[in-house]
Amino acid sequence: MATEVEPEQTEQSEQPAQEAVEPTRADRVKTAFAEQRRNASARTKDWLAASDLDQVDVIQAATDRKQRRQAERIAQQQRRVAQLHARLHMAKAQTEDGVKVTGLPALAGQVAEAEARLEAMQAEPVLPPTDREIASLRQTKKASRAAALFGGGFASLPALGTAVEMTAHGQPIVLAALGTAAGYGWYLVSRPFVAGQPAPAPTMTGQPVMPVQPLATPINLSKPQPQPQSDPEPRARTFDAPPPPALTVQQLEEALRKIGMVKGDDQLQILAVPQREKDGNTTVVFDLPAGQKVATLQQKIEEFAGAIGRDSTMVDIEKAGSAVRTSLWITDEDPFENTRPSPLIKQPAQLDAFKDGVPVGWGKRGNTIKLPISTSNIAIGGGTRSGKGVGASNLAVGATFDPRINVRIVAGKNNGEWDPYARAGIAATYFKPDPARLLALLQALIADKDRREAELGRLGKSKLVAPAIEQVGGIELVIIDELATYTRPGKPLQEEILEALVLLASVAAGAGIILGIITQYPGVDVFPTELAVNFTTKWAMRVDTAQQSNAILGAGSSGMGRDASKFDPPRPGLGWLVNPFVGLTDKARSFDLDEDERGEITMLLEKAATIRQAAGRLAGQWDDPIERHLLNATGLTSAAGGPKRDGVPGRSVLTRTPEQRMQIEACRGALNAMESLGRDVAQLREMAELIGGSMTETRLGELLRAAGAGGTVKITIPGRDGQVRGYRRDDIKDALDLLLGE
Repeated sequence: MATEVEPEQTEQSEQPAQEAVEPTRADRVKTAFAEQRRNASARTKDWLAASDLDQVDVIQAATDRKQRRQAERIAQQQRRVAQLHARLHMAKAQTEDGVKVTGLPALAGQVAEAEARLEAMQAEPVLPPTDREIASLRQTKKASRAAALFGGGFASLPALGTAVEMTAHGQPIVLAALGTAAGYGWYLVSRPFVAGQPAPAPTMTGQPVMPVQPLATPINLSKPQPQPQSDPEPRARTFDAPPPPALTVQQLEEALRKIGMVKGDDQLQILAVPQREKDGNTTVVFDLPAGQKVATLQQKIEEFAGAIGRDSTMVDIEKAGSAVRTSLWITDEDPFENTRPSPLIKQPAQLDAFKDGVPVGWGKRGNTIKLPISTSNIAIGGGTRSGKGVGASNLAVGATFDPRINVRIVAGKNNGEWDPYARAGIAATYFKPDPARLLALLQALIADKDRREAELGRLGKSKLVAPAIEQVGGIELVIIDELATYTRPGKPLQEEILEALVLLASVAAGAGIILGIITQYPGVDVFPTELAVNFTTKWAMRVDTAQQSNAILGAGSSGMGRDASKFDPPRPGLGWLVNPFVGLTDKARSFDLDEDERGEITMLLEKAATIRQAAGRLAGQWDDPIERHLLNATGLTSAAGGPKRDGVPGRSVLTRTPEQRMQIEACRGALNAMESLGRDVAQLREMAELIGGSMTETRLGELLRAAGAGGTVKITIPGRDGQVRGYRRDDIKDALDLLLGE
């Protein structure tokens, strides 16, 4: 008999079975998390294996890496070029300041070599990466990802799992409360698979995975989130490459073949390829073939310059060590086109003319040329308006800045070109055309030569050396302007003057007596060979013929390329300058030094006079044996240009008392004041004001009375009513003439 089951009992018996089938909430959470962990693990393994990287991306990354490395190499070479340029610039600056720098051509060669290497690097193309480089990059990516992972990239995953388990057991921690990047990161890597494969992880190519940091605010996944922007690829440092070289190696070799320096199968050995410097010039260092020498190439500089399409002023050739190693410098512009002021104008300081020389001009490379005043006679020649006078002025003015040099000037004209040296009190001797006085001066110098040689003998010296300069009485620099005024055939005392000049030029330089001659008519009749051979420093400016050029530079010079008749265009002060003692045989242009318009010579002589006065070497401050001889021989003095300082010898003023000298200067100042006022009468007050300095009205009256001009008298000044007391011009002029013995 069947038993009927109550409905309540049926419901109670089915409920436990139903609870056993349904998983609990904690089970569901664990199951979901387990699936997420499997997804994350698979995705992480796929990421570590770099399976997400497309082959094209890897190739591009490898190419970018090669480009970055090339850019780094170029940047490193740029730094080396900059360092070498800085060293070369410093060496050139030291050379211009008179410091002897060794290895300058070698340093220039290093600069050219470094720049050539830089140019080669920049021209080198970046080739596509090889299979090995691509595999290496993929391996690097794997290693970097592993390092990022184990370094903490996913260090928050265990903590996240713990948080979920704690939530499942009822702990008061919920996943939403985390609000961290760790939670978002977990979400990204634990997404479901797509078509059975892990979806690509959202990583940034080339960027390491950073440790996850908590966010300030929770992320709202219902809104689109801004995507992180990757940093742009690092760019190579830009470099403004110099323009192409002004001369290729092929052009250089062809030019040398044209002039016979490279023959047959001979080859040049290029040590530093042509490379433009920052100033636009080009330097190349090379070895000539065996049997050729740098000196031979220097003699053919005119031919070589023409072969490369330039003037010889734009080419400079130096020996860079051995007899065949050549440092060739080329410019595209004429370095002598524009004038330059003397460096003494900017810095008028005392010089050592014996050791360092005096600045007279500049060379092709812009270097200051200094001529030493020591053991070499100096000849400067050139035609009318060739600039020889300016060149001589640079020499003479520079010499005045060494107080040990006694400057003696024999003018060839009656103008005032050399008067500033007298007015400044610097010229130990100065007179205008006077053959008899010139002969007397040369005879005085010959006698002084004997005295000097005897003094050097007592000192145990065979020639003048720096420590003995002051002991023998200084260096004598005798400047004879317009030599033709005295040595041209038919001139008074021409033979006697030439004989004395030849004697002094041949034997007196070693005793410290240096001749400096200037001539507008360079020829054997004016500057004969027996005289010219003893002038080892020569400056030939523009002349008319090769014969005139040879008369200055020496026989055969024009045949060796040194021809002062071929300047094109001729520029004032530009000439061939030869000085074997400083290894100079090249073109040079004198500094621009003007007196007529800018008064630069007077300004510099005032500076030099200050230096000489402190040293006690102004005219009249020291016992001058040459002027003493002239005074005894002629009865007249030409010290400081004579009594009037105008190049006209007169009775000695230097032998008068200091008070008499002040009286003479007071008379001259009063006469100059009247000339400025434009009348023949003046009051003491107005004359004292015009004289200036420390002169007062009272002191001027005392000096004029003592000089013999008498006291003040009544005078009438035009334009004024009545009479006042003052002086008449005639009274002061008579007193001055009496003092001067005229």
